[in-house]
Amino acid sequence: MESADTPTLRFGIIGSAAGIAALHLNALAQLPGASIAGMADIAAERGAARAAEFGCPFFTDHRAMLDAVRPDVAVICTPHPHHAALAIDSLEAGAHVLVEKPIAVSVGEADAMVAAADRAGRILAVNFQQRFRPVIERARALVESGELGDLVRVLCVEPWFRTQFYYNSADWRGTWKGEGGGVLMNQGPHPLDLLCHLAGPPAKVWGWVKVRGHQMECEDSAQAMLEYPNGAPGYLHFSTVEAGLDRRMEIVGDRAALELVEDRLTIHRFSPSLSDYRATAQEMWGRPGDQVETVHLPGDGGGHLAVYRDLVAAIAEGRRPRCDGREATMSLELANAVIYSGVTGQPATLPLDRAAYHGLLEDLKAGKRTV
Repeated sequence: MESADTPTLRFGIIGSAAGIAALHLNALAQLPGASIAGMADIAAERGAARAAEFGCPFFTDHRAMLDAVRPDVAVICTPHPHHAALAIDSLEAGAHVLVEKPIAVSVGEADAMVAAADRAGRILAVNFQQRFRPVIERARALVESGELGDLVRVLCVEPWFRTQFYYNSADWRGTWKGEGGGVLMNQGPHPLDLLCHLAGPPAKVWGWVKVRGHQMECEDSAQAMLEYPNGAPGYLHFSTVEAGLDRRMEIVGDRAALELVEDRLTIHRFSPSLSDYRATAQEMWGRPGDQVETVHLPGDGGGHLAVYRDLVAAIAEGRRPRCDGREATMSLELANAVIYSGVTGQPATLPLDRAAYHGLLEDLKAGKRTV
C-alpha cells in the first residue's frame, strides 16, 4: 500500500522496444507511486506497441519525449554504445537517470556522464542489481566490518559458454562498434562490478585478450593479472569458450577469506591472522587455525525492483544509490584496462589514460588493430 511518505515519480523509458525494458516495466508496475510518463525508441513499431500497452505517449526521438513529458526519472534501456549521449541529454533535461549496465563503452564516456549528473544536481544510477543478492550483501557486510583485514589476494573466474549461433544472431554482437568489447563488455560487467564492490579497484593491470573459439572481432577469452594498491595480487579469467565449472570469486584477507560460488558463501576465519602467525610461529610447517563457515543465501534480493526501491529512497533522502555513476565506472575502467593492456602488450595503470584508450578503441573499430 502506498503511504503518505511514498514519493510519486514519473518515469520515461528510453529504448522501450528493447527486451530488457520488459524487466524494468515489470519492476515499475510493483513500485508504489511510480507511473510511466512516456516511452521513446527508434524502433517505432515495437516501441509504439509497448507504449500502447501501458497507455502512455510514444516518441521516436528521446529528446522530444524528455521535452514533452518532463519525466522525473529517465530509464535508459538501449545498447551501451548509446548510453552516454542519452544519459547526458536526460540529465540536462532535469531528470534523474537509471541506465542499464555497463554504464558506457569507455571510461571517458562514463566520466562525462558523472560530470553531467554533478552539474545537473541529479542522480545517475546504474542497474547493477546483483549487488542486492543476499550472498553479496553478506559478503559486503563482512568486508565493511573490517573482518577480512588487509587484502592478500583475489580471484575471479567466469566461464560463460556461448555458441557461434549466439554471436551470429545479431550483427552488433562481439564487434568493436556494436559492443566495444566481447566477453568483458557483455558477460563481464556484473562480476567485474561485484569484484570492485567487494575488493575495490586494482592499481595496475596486465591483460591478455584473445579470440579462441569463435568467429568475431572482439575477445571471447580474457585474462588479467592485477596488482592492488597495497601490493596484493589478483587474477581474472573470463571466457565464452569453456563450460562445466562454476563461476567463482575468492577474496583473501589477512584475518579471513571469502569464497563465493553461486549462492554459497564460505568464510574462513584465521586465528591468529596470517601475518601474526608467519611472524611468531615457532614451527616450520604449521598454519593458523581456520574456522570455516558455509552459508547458502539464495535469491536475487529483489532484482530490478530492489534497484528501483533504492533509487526512489535515494531521491527522497538526497543520498547516493547503492550503485551510482562513480561506483559503476570502476568495473568499466577495469574492463577497459584489460583490453588496453591485452592489445598493446603493456601494463595499464589506473586511473587509465582516457585519451589513450579512446584512440585504441577507435583503431579497433577501424580495423587498424586486432586482438
